[in-house]
Amino acid sequence: MKKIAVLPGDGIGPEIVAEAVKVLNALELEFDMEAAPVGGAAYESHGHPLPESTLKLAQEADAILFGAVGDWKYDKLERALRPEQAILGLRKHLGLFANFRPAICYEQLTHASSLKPELIAGLDILIIRELTGDIYFGQPRGRRTAPDGHFPGAEEAFDTMRYSRPEIERIAHIAFQAARKRSQRVTSVDKSNVLETFQLWKDVVTEVGQQYPDVALDHMYVDNAAMQLVRAPKKFDVVVTGNMFGDILSDEAAMLTGSIGMLPSASLNERGQGLYEPSHGSAPDIAGQGIANPLATILSAAMMLRFSLDQPQAADRIESAVQHVLAQGLRTADIHSDGTTKVGTREMGDAVVAAITTKTITKG
Repeated sequence: MKKIAVLPGDGIGPEIVAEAVKVLNALELEFDMEAAPVGGAAYESHGHPLPESTLKLAQEADAILFGAVGDWKYDKLERALRPEQAILGLRKHLGLFANFRPAICYEQLTHASSLKPELIAGLDILIIRELTGDIYFGQPRGRRTAPDGHFPGAEEAFDTMRYSRPEIERIAHIAFQAARKRSQRVTSVDKSNVLETFQLWKDVVTEVGQQYPDVALDHMYVDNAAMQLVRAPKKFDVVVTGNMFGDILSDEAAMLTGSIGMLPSASLNERGQGLYEPSHGSAPDIAGQGIANPLATILSAAMMLRFSLDQPQAADRIESAVQHVLAQGLRTADIHSDGTTKVGTREMGDAVVAAITTKTITKG
């Protein structure tokens, strides 16, 4: 039996994960789901954002359904104990190097974007972000008294950006393989004009691309990519980039769709084990109010079924159910507009469950 580690986390995490679990249960599939604390909740109960028991559960699971971590009240903790270290620790310990962040604009939500409808209608971008390298994990890093530079003797902080050839090769293969299932186009985003790290990135991606002659490859500097995402977003199909650039660009792409509350994500390792989470954060300012949008988490559960649990038809059922409730005009506060019906977190989850259990939603 496949095992799912359920890690709700902080803020709105428990609320939205509860709805995704409810949807998974509605499918009546055989899964073993086990919950554990993570993030600030784990710090409160275990004194650490990623306790050994939670890490052990995640390592043994076939997939992890993750909510969100973080709260302003933990900002004064030393960095190693802050909630966000939990997600970084899971990525490191599980080798979750490939982050998939789809940005899809549903027909019913074209009005919700800040861009003109004609720019984003039919939008379907897949951003593939390398997740375990780059400046977030590079060593050395720290704070010190500057030995040289513009202000010798002053306090300074430093981080190291680095990538190795194997790291770039494996994420490039993931991107080209994904493109083969879509529109056969890959855009590699770098800053090779000023960074040696990304000159290597560009060289290696180009070499890997030669193994995929059926896939068109182009390169784009990150500043231009950020501009083109809001100027002509539909020119992109698969975008592959490093950890920091991917972090920024995927959030920008998320807002093209109208709300980051609609966007799922998957982080996979070489064994196909994955961590699935909404692209948004913990939103402590609205936690407990029952107004958060659970659809990104529900759609993350669909990605989990497809990529880690070998249940693509079940994934189709969830995605079709989400489209069905949107077509009914149901909206949480973040995507609500005149002429639609505002519902809360639980009501949106119930509507997706109803679309599944009435058996009117059978395939995508």
